[in-house]
Amino acid sequence: MIAKRIIFAGKVQGVGFRYATKDIAKSYDVCGWVKNLADGTVEVQVMAETGAEIEAFLLELTEESTLAHHIQSMHATVIPPLEGVKGFTIER
Repeated sequence: MIAKRIIFAGKVQGVGFRYATKDIAKSYDVCGWVKNLADGTVEVQVMAETGAEIEAFLLELTEESTLAHHIQSMHATVIPPLEGVKGFTIER
């Protein structure tokens, strides 16, 4: 299992970013969550069997979705596999 933590900056809050991210995740074999952070960024933690599945998910989110123009920057780091995570959720 491969897991990543991604921080998105830009106009990513108040534009449906979390809901669209959850919807896009349904098309991929990924699990994890998305949430708004207090500093105006959005955090995604995502896990899949392969890095290629995560990259395909991120490609759609950052280049092919209607949200792509809201993203000014994205910083991804590899993290340990997520424990006890099923599906893809919006965290509060």
